[in-house]
Amino acid sequence: MKLAKPLLTAALVVALPFTAFTQSVQAAMIGVEQMQAASRSADGDAARAQVLEALSRADVVAELERQGVSPEAARERVAALSDADAKRLAEQVDKAPAGGIIGAILLVFFVLLLTDILGLTKVFPFTRSIR
Repeated sequence: MKLAKPLLTAALVVALPFTAFTQSVQAAMIGVEQMQAASRSADGDAARAQVLEALSRADVVAELERQGVSPEAARERVAALSDADAKRLAEQVDKAPAGGIIGAILLVFFVLLLTDILGLTKVFPFTRSIR
């Protein structure tokens, strides 16, 4: 015990001056918007632009409205897609034959439906969130 007290005192004397050099760390929650803005790439933005261009066509707007989805809500959801999802959707729009954009519209409908069920959006009044 007599040896432990001086060793502990010496260790504290050596360690105490270094406590002033430590940096303070701040942890905080970040929002979804900040996370999405940080993860966006030029390829994802190009894919979103391509999908938004397809959504601006008159036949696509008519089909969206027939399905009960407002074009504005669809544009907002496309803007909120991750880069990978936007690229996948843009590829499907590219692969769709002329007049076959219905498949892409159905994909957007199901993406909106899924995000409603997950509680990320509230587009459809007939869905119930799992949250």
